[in-house]
Amino acid sequence: MLQPFNALIADKQEENFSVEIKKLTLSDLPEGEILIQVHYSSVNYKDSLASIPNGNIVTRYPFVPGIDLAGVVVSSSDTRFQEGDEVIATSYEIGVSHFGGYSEYARIPAKWVVPLPNGLTLKQAMVIGTAGFTAALSVQRLEENQVSPDKGKVLVTGATGGVGSFAVSILANLGYEVEASTGKACEHDYLKKLGAATVVPREEVFDGKIRALGKQKWFAAVDPVGGEPLASLLSQIQYGGSVAASGLTAGTKLPSTVFPFILRGINLLGIDSVYCPMEARLKIWDRLASDFKPANLDELIQDEVTLEQLPSVLPTLLKGQARGRIIVKMI
Repeated sequence: MLQPFNALIADKQEENFSVEIKKLTLSDLPEGEILIQVHYSSVNYKDSLASIPNGNIVTRYPFVPGIDLAGVVVSSSDTRFQEGDEVIATSYEIGVSHFGGYSEYARIPAKWVVPLPNGLTLKQAMVIGTAGFTAALSVQRLEENQVSPDKGKVLVTGATGGVGSFAVSILANLGYEVEASTGKACEHDYLKKLGAATVVPREEVFDGKIRALGKQKWFAAVDPVGGEPLASLLSQIQYGGSVAASGLTAGTKLPSTVFPFILRGINLLGIDSVYCPMEARLKIWDRLASDFKPANLDELIQDEVTLEQLPSVLPTLLKGQARGRIIVKMI
């Protein structure tokens, strides 16, 4: 029997809310066929929301956040996985309604677990995490809709965030001319190191006015921002182009018109990395270990922290201070 182990616990009792490192035992973990010793996790926007009392992510307490984890199988009742296997688990209900990766051990349903593909280490898998997976899924959906490097420039909005940073890097590695949009003037060098050909202020995409049709600037875009900036972006996509939308940091309302769709034939592609079917998930992870793998993974790491440092780090994303990825070394 394993000794008690450390986990980050978010707890809410009436008006009292806390985020602290506490001890758990295996009996505290939820049901699942795979027991994993977690080696790495990462920090995502959902994780930051789970660390505040009104984040609307966690519905029952006490709870272990962390939507990403990578580690080694300790035991398995599913024949697809054996003790010692290196695995990844992201999305589904992990870190939302099922105890997540901010724990030295996690018990996960086998149907949510991905074998670590050849070409990636556990650490690299968590540098990628949900953010990199979402970016890769976005790029693949663009490819499936006839977007290719010869068609024209591709815009990446929110480019210094996790999804945006990976999208810039993946697209640049594939030979696209990438234009990166950011509100952080100090991060232009960072984005150019990732492969952006040009960097533009976010006002270039949305200047406060949403036009039915604007000047055609980009053939395609990866957008993790949403809201009014996405509506403005849609009006500026070239004829037959596509936008892969995966986020809502600028809001959930989309005050667009039908004109970009019926007069320019553009495509708005919804990107769901949470319930992405396992067959597609495995293909994306294989590509992240091969042609989608950024050559500059280290450039994407903003910080590597310990479990004990997490409570002070989690608010970073809510304050708009994140650049690339923050990973958590568990052992």
